[in-house]
Amino acid sequence: MNSEVISPPDVVLVVDDSPEALAMLNEALEQAGLTVLIALEGKQAINIAQKMVPDIIVLDALMPSLDGFETCKRMKADPRIADIPVIFMTGLSDTESIVKGLEAGGVDYLTKPFTPDELVARMRVHLTNARLTSSAHSALDTTGQYLFTINEQAKILWATPQTKKLFAHANVTEIWQQSEMAEQLQQWLSHDPKPGQILKLSGIDHQLNIRLIEQASKTEILLKLLDAMAPSGAAKLKVTLPITERESDVLYWIGNGKTNREIGQILETSPRTVNKHLEQIYRKLEVDNRTSAAAISIRLLGDD
Repeated sequence: MNSEVISPPDVVLVVDDSPEALAMLNEALEQAGLTVLIALEGKQAINIAQKMVPDIIVLDALMPSLDGFETCKRMKADPRIADIPVIFMTGLSDTESIVKGLEAGGVDYLTKPFTPDELVARMRVHLTNARLTSSAHSALDTTGQYLFTINEQAKILWATPQTKKLFAHANVTEIWQQSEMAEQLQQWLSHDPKPGQILKLSGIDHQLNIRLIEQASKTEILLKLLDAMAPSGAAKLKVTLPITERESDVLYWIGNGKTNREIGQILETSPRTVNKHLEQIYRKLEVDNRTSAAAISIRLLGDD
């Protein structure tokens, strides 16, 4: 019995006001093994994308009523379809139009006339990249990290559920994120901060900080949201676990890889006393060794 799982074909939404162009692309893409959805204008394309959620969108830039650039912007404003890669196609080859398409949210730009093979090849690349990005985001979502990414305009492209929850806890609205916070981020990033440097947000009652994790490019910058009013690592352990204040101090430094001697120096006590605290920690947490205790500390403080 063959147990191989066959993946469903990728779904592509093709948007063009020319029925002849749609017919040609539909035939070529179906021959390439893709499932094709078609739309003749922008509003229709948005409705289809919201209901059927394609894997990728091929969008004509020049269309009557709602052009491809505005169509793409509206799609990117909808969280349900914002992450779908969009490839523009147009007869315009000037730099201004290409930049306009990329700024609208497109990932690629094909100038007519082009061959179906070239379109399919580019689509495969962007489908693979989209899946890799989606997998990475899903993995980060499950680890409970307060991470998010922004573009060069400081618009949030993606955020983990934990980040959204912390923004809500601090009463930071989406409007404030897109205006006040975006302005502060743009000004901060204009000074080329290094990874690890922190921006203290102003203008909010609940203090939040932002740490730069990585700026691989101007189009996607990885940041971490920090709750400046949250308890310290040791205090967080004490609140969460059935241990004393001094035991929480010891456990905190164990999670940071310190030896008993190093912990004794930090806490100004003897290694022997540290070991006694450690014995109590083992008993209270029902673990057998230092590694297991450290794992608990690391897991609970993984967001710090």
